[in-house]
Amino acid sequence: MAHVMEWDRLLDLGRLGHPSYRHQPHRPAFDQDADRISFSAPFRRLANKTQVHPLYDNDHIHHRLIHSVETASVGRSLGIDVGNFLEEQGLIGAGERMVLAGVVHAACLAHDIGNPPFGHSGEDAIGAWFSARFDAGRGLFADRQSVFAEEFEAFEGNAQGFRILTNLEMYRGDGGMRLTHATLATFSKYPVTARRRTTLTERYCGLKKFGIFESEARNFESVAERTGLIAEATPDGAPWWRRHPLVFLVEAADDICYNILDLEDAFTSRDLGYHEVLDLLSDLAGREPIAGNSEAENIAFLRAMAISQSIAASVEAFRTHYDAIMAGTFSDALIDASELGERFDKIATLANTRIFTSPRKTELEVMGRNVVHQVLDGLMPVFDALSAADWKVEDLKSYPQQLARATGIDLRNVSDTYTALHALSDYVSGMTDRYAVKIAQMVRGA
Repeated sequence: MAHVMEWDRLLDLGRLGHPSYRHQPHRPAFDQDADRISFSAPFRRLANKTQVHPLYDNDHIHHRLIHSVETASVGRSLGIDVGNFLEEQGLIGAGERMVLAGVVHAACLAHDIGNPPFGHSGEDAIGAWFSARFDAGRGLFADRQSVFAEEFEAFEGNAQGFRILTNLEMYRGDGGMRLTHATLATFSKYPVTARRRTTLTERYCGLKKFGIFESEARNFESVAERTGLIAEATPDGAPWWRRHPLVFLVEAADDICYNILDLEDAFTSRDLGYHEVLDLLSDLAGREPIAGNSEAENIAFLRAMAISQSIAASVEAFRTHYDAIMAGTFSDALIDASELGERFDKIATLANTRIFTSPRKTELEVMGRNVVHQVLDGLMPVFDALSAADWKVEDLKSYPQQLARATGIDLRNVSDTYTALHALSDYVSGMTDRYAVKIAQMVRGA
């Protein structure tokens, strides 16, 4: 590696799309980032998006909003502890641990903001629908190359999240929420576009998926340059980047929360028994349940202790692998590289065999897939009419006009096939679970 990343650039608090911004005294830029995310409509919609259990009636089952808030809390704790380590080593200035923690907190708040309805099965449903259309190769889907079909066939919530943050919200097309470069780089788990990724064979954690649409590639290039991310090149010379070091803390916070809290949800939903969950949490926490507590109280207590132990283990893993992380060569999840890695493997195995395959969840995922496909099918008359009208929204008439008005789909920036496909995926991925069901019922005449 030619060089290592440097904290004075990695923690850059300049704003994307707003170079002349003047920071307000006593109001840190990373706190403003968190406020802009928290008050945005896409963040609010996470309250009705699936975490694991779709359309669940129990108020204590996690949805995406609660998961995001909890992940942000864990992320801030990770940031403070890692920041304290960096201060002790003289690697960042005194007091900068709070900058580091604030940036991780903001990025964690946003980490699921691009997720579609019905969780990961919703991502799969969107991708499958586009794949079938591109395979048929007619109309809007006739030219795979010019519209970057890879982006749609493997629809990715991380890339949609970066699009929301830097393009669609607030200052539309002009920096989006105008978050700090540090927060945006810390948000970006997969710093590569879909097409560039297809040309690479290296096994690196940042290439597991793609995280940038071509429509936001220049935005990410600006973020990467300002934060000093290590740039690499594809065989044809196009850039991709190594992860920002703080991405590993966001990932660890997410891993800790969903693994541990999925267990608590499985106990609440009765997909797993009390003693199954108790044993796994006790093993992580290094604690026994409290005599006299109810089952729910003991699960909650051990869940809290398990999170605390997992934070400490992840921080120690960051310290151990610090040099590789800063050089961009570390390619593992912190929790997997920690002393608790094998215990988290046990949880993941149980989740895959018992939680993610529970009958109610499976049935609702099948329903969710069909709902997503019905919405996408139902909207096609709008886009067929737009294509025929040379992309002039004002020329829509009759049913396509009614359909666009009734669904409220945003067509402001549709000017060609590529922007039309993104308008379609923006709309369906932005839906809540219940709103998707409502629109599906409308377009099929139920």
